[in-house]
Amino acid sequence: MAIKLSRRRFLSTAAATGAGVLTMPYLSRAADRPMVSHGVQSGDIGVDGGMIWSRADRPAQMMVEVATTDSFKNARALPPINALPESDFTAKMLIENLPAGQDIFYRVKVRDLSHFDIVGEPVVGRFRTAPADRRDVSFVWGGDVAGQGYGINADDGGMKTFATMRKHSPDFLIHSGDTIYADGVIAAETKLPDGKVWKNTTIIPEKAKVAETLDEYRAAHKYNLLDDNVRAFNAAVPVFGQWDDHEVTNNWSLSKQLPASYKERDITLLAARAARAYHEMYPIRESIVEPGRVYRTLNYGPHLDVFMLDERSYRGPNGPNLQESYGPDAYFIGPDQMAWLKRALLASKATWKVIASDMPISIVVEDDAVNHKGSEAIAQGDGPARGRELEIADILRFIKTAGIRNTVWLTADVHYTAAHYYNPDKAQFQDFEPFWEFVSGPFHAGTFGPNPLDNTFGPEVKFIKAPGPDKQNLPPSAGMQFFGHVKIDGQTGQMTVTLRDRDDVALWATTLDPKIG
Repeated sequence: MAIKLSRRRFLSTAAATGAGVLTMPYLSRAADRPMVSHGVQSGDIGVDGGMIWSRADRPAQMMVEVATTDSFKNARALPPINALPESDFTAKMLIENLPAGQDIFYRVKVRDLSHFDIVGEPVVGRFRTAPADRRDVSFVWGGDVAGQGYGINADDGGMKTFATMRKHSPDFLIHSGDTIYADGVIAAETKLPDGKVWKNTTIIPEKAKVAETLDEYRAAHKYNLLDDNVRAFNAAVPVFGQWDDHEVTNNWSLSKQLPASYKERDITLLAARAARAYHEMYPIRESIVEPGRVYRTLNYGPHLDVFMLDERSYRGPNGPNLQESYGPDAYFIGPDQMAWLKRALLASKATWKVIASDMPISIVVEDDAVNHKGSEAIAQGDGPARGRELEIADILRFIKTAGIRNTVWLTADVHYTAAHYYNPDKAQFQDFEPFWEFVSGPFHAGTFGPNPLDNTFGPEVKFIKAPGPDKQNLPPSAGMQFFGHVKIDGQTGQMTVTLRDRDDVALWATTLDPKIG
């Protein structure tokens, strides 16, 4: 069991261990020394610690110091870990024994494996551990990065949404998936719907084709980390990551028929390579029960538990999904993850239970949008619960029967923003308590929608902003890039949800009162 330290105890421990790496000499030429190549990240932060990630430009050791001040006085040096070719020179470390509710500063350097006195320049990051008391908590969420060929365009300010989100100093980001577009090409220029040209001023060779090899999947993640806004955000804000389809290829399931642009035809192999790259490139805590697992509970103080779902790895095949009885073809979350979610919700003592879903509940997303065939998401069209909707019905019924209070669903995927209130009085399936689902994104991709809504669970649209049917795939420069911001008041427990655009305009907001007892 990790021992929780006070700030004073943390500093005394740091002083006792010393900070010997601070005195290591640098070589005079930067090119002679290993360097941090793609910034630093933190993630999966809890009350007493979290994950730290970085990448070296060559085989090296990653060295981390942590402190409770940005001066790094009395910094605590942690044991170095290797960054080797097998992991594409990435390394991540679980830091424990930190004081709760504390600003933590960390400094990452890499040193040569053969000559320990050859050390690169440091890169500094920060995060705040989860509170043990009832202080205010705020976070942002959304998804969809570098889609539809819209890469890093310096003339448009790069990936500006990340800079806007950072101004709010959130405690963390829930990245709802489509963290990359492995199936999307980033060319020097992309022709816009209005005939103008989007110029990607930063390009790399690997993004000239769809990702198929492990190195190509890795490169898609590294491409996003070339953006100044993304790196600055990652250094300041922890990421709670999940994945969806574009980390592998569009709308992937085990039934996926790959297009002609793919030489590798085995979707299972592609998914395995993509999963390895994802876990190498994100500061996600690894499961010792199921290595590579994405679904998990993140406890962020007395007011908040976050339940990160994986609606991609355990689903049955995309298709009509109109089954009236539950079985493998209707899996979306899958039995094991369903059982975990019920246990975790039942065990939660937090005021709010946020269910981070990488796909929306009632927005219809077709597997084949051109021919209007098949199901990619949960919704199966109007009517009673069928196919994948059977799992959602089961979860909602369980939440009601078990008396679980204050659940909120957050999602992305559809490239527009919306607020949905689920009303059992207007639903086909009615055995649930009313709840909210909030949709946001894209962070930096084409803007689409709106999509039709399925009436199975009775969603009422309280707000929506989307381009409309005659204006699809709008570029980031059109301004319709969205994120959501959540603030929980430490004293009252009230949750305020605000939907914002990349210019930080508050488009819509609501304040939810927690139900007690």
